[in-house]
Amino acid sequence: MPKRPDDKSTQVYLPTLPPHVLDHPPEGVGEDVWIDVIRKMDEVYSDLLQYEVALEEKNAKLEETQKFIFSVLTSMSDVLVVCDRHGVIQEANQALADLVGKSEAELRGTPLIDLFADEASSEQARRFLRDLHSERIHDCELHFKCRYAPEMPVAVNCTPRLSPVGKFVGMVMTGRPVGDLRRAYEQLRQAHEDLKLAQQQLIHSEKMASLGRLVAGVAHELNNPISFVLGNVYALQRYGSRMQEYLAALHAGKPAEEIAELRKTLRIDRLMEDMKPLIDGTIEGAERTRDIVAGLKRFSAQDRGEEETFNLAEVLERSVHWVVKASGSKIKVVVEVPKEIPVSGSAGQMQQVLVNLVQNAIDSTERQADARLEIRGERRARSAVLTFRDNGTGFREDALGQVFDPFFTTKPVGKGTGLGLSISYGIVERHRGQLAAANHPGGGAVLTLTLPLAG
Repeated sequence: MPKRPDDKSTQVYLPTLPPHVLDHPPEGVGEDVWIDVIRKMDEVYSDLLQYEVALEEKNAKLEETQKFIFSVLTSMSDVLVVCDRHGVIQEANQALADLVGKSEAELRGTPLIDLFADEASSEQARRFLRDLHSERIHDCELHFKCRYAPEMPVAVNCTPRLSPVGKFVGMVMTGRPVGDLRRAYEQLRQAHEDLKLAQQQLIHSEKMASLGRLVAGVAHELNNPISFVLGNVYALQRYGSRMQEYLAALHAGKPAEEIAELRKTLRIDRLMEDMKPLIDGTIEGAERTRDIVAGLKRFSAQDRGEEETFNLAEVLERSVHWVVKASGSKIKVVVEVPKEIPVSGSAGQMQQVLVNLVQNAIDSTERQADARLEIRGERRARSAVLTFRDNGTGFREDALGQVFDPFFTTKPVGKGTGLGLSISYGIVERHRGQLAAANHPGGGAVLTLTLPLAG
């Protein structure tokens, strides 16, 4: 097959017989034998052609692989140096050349220790060549010579090069300037801090959203004791005016008959009988207001990591009352729990969990004419268990595994954030408890809260 002078592909030359031999075969040689020889020559020629095509394909793939490896070595931002067992550089990449101010060709064949700026780093490199038979080197800091600074600290990793039979033939050293690593670590740390801040803001915003749902209920709850206190204070104010008039007559020294008549007219005896109940009622209303405000403060306070022992039953009662009042729902809530359920942790955080669970039941049953929520609790050997069962639509079976995932919600857009149950799950875990979701066989959702008892 003819080839151009510049064609680098493999050329195949086959011996050919002279024309007179083919035209006049030797005596004693049959025509069949010559046909067989010619057929064999054709087969050999065909095999050689196939071999040439395969060889050219392999050469093309080899060139492509070499170009790929060269592009990778050139694009690497980390320094790379390959040396033999005696510490002589066999290969280096462009990043190392840029660092030390020499070309790759200049680096090849030079001692590895010439790259380092101090004797300690050179001695470390010698030790690497000795010890790489038994261990690999990770994140060791060496000081390289640098073209734009006296020296450059580089965090290096070293791995051995082995022959096909497993013999140590050299070392591969990769590294990155420590300044780049420090910047990367600082960026990672800052990203982590930003993530933590965003998480705290999300938790706080969800807490404030829960608090907003309670405002109407709290306002109604506060209105009763404040109105009671206000009415009693007005009564005491009127009684005070009458007492002042009666005392003024006494101090003026008026006759006893006139004093007695004034006492009867001002109804001083009835006033004295009403004084104690009025004062007691005022104190009771003020204390009730104080308790409501204290509960609200505990709910809205930031988490300070402080633990206290509190009665979970009281927190549950307050949460149910506030949420139902705030929502205006006609849901019927049945609560059957022990009067004392002592647990340790943050009462405010646990109230947020209970508010979210009750609110979830209200949202699930908003289309039910006979909306109902049953809350039952029991104390076991070392834990307290509360179950919240509603008669709503329940959870989709394919979504049960995602109920506590952040931002997962089955509510319409704008109705929920998908954070309530997720945040509740995290709070319960921090209290060393468990929160589980399931569907009841009779319909509706069942959320089970398990907390360890205090002590």
